[in-house]
Amino acid sequence: GQAVAWFTLLMVLIQFSLVLMRYVFSAQDFLFLSTLWWQEAIVYLHGALIMGAAGYTFLHNGHVRVDIFYREASDATKDWTDLIGSLLFLLPVCYLVYWSALPNVALSWRNLEGSTETSGIPYKYLLKSTVLVFAALLALQALSTAAKAALAMSGSVSRPAVPNLTGA
Repeated sequence: GQAVAWFTLLMVLIQFSLVLMRYVFSAQDFLFLSTLWWQEAIVYLHGALIMGAAGYTFLHNGHVRVDIFYREASDATKDWTDLIGSLLFLLPVCYLVYWSALPNVALSWRNLEGSTETSGIPYKYLLKSTVLVFAALLALQALSTAAKAALAMSGSVSRPAVPNLTGA
């Protein structure tokens, strides 16, 4: 999560450079590559950022949650909610995402699919692969959350205080 967070800075720097090169210097190319290539690079970085950081965000309770009862619930209720939510809802969704994306990603790798633009990035199959990474990392974090909840319910460990990424 912290590693892919650097993609944000990279996206900002690339976009700033593109705007500077295009509107200040009227350049069509930047560092020997077309501006279209760099624009696609921003899209690739954005996709990798979102897909790669989903599990990390879940670990730190950064995802949007309907907090009608969870915030005020007892630790036991939170543990049950985390266990059931992870095993019965999140894991099946992760499996469905992985299962439905796999044929498309495999076909993309088989064809070494590239950009539809001639001067675009020729590695579209890498971008599509981030969907599988997303599903796998989120599923691993769901298993970890379920295991922590089960251990807390059994009394083996106490419920850890997980910081909220939103600062709330």
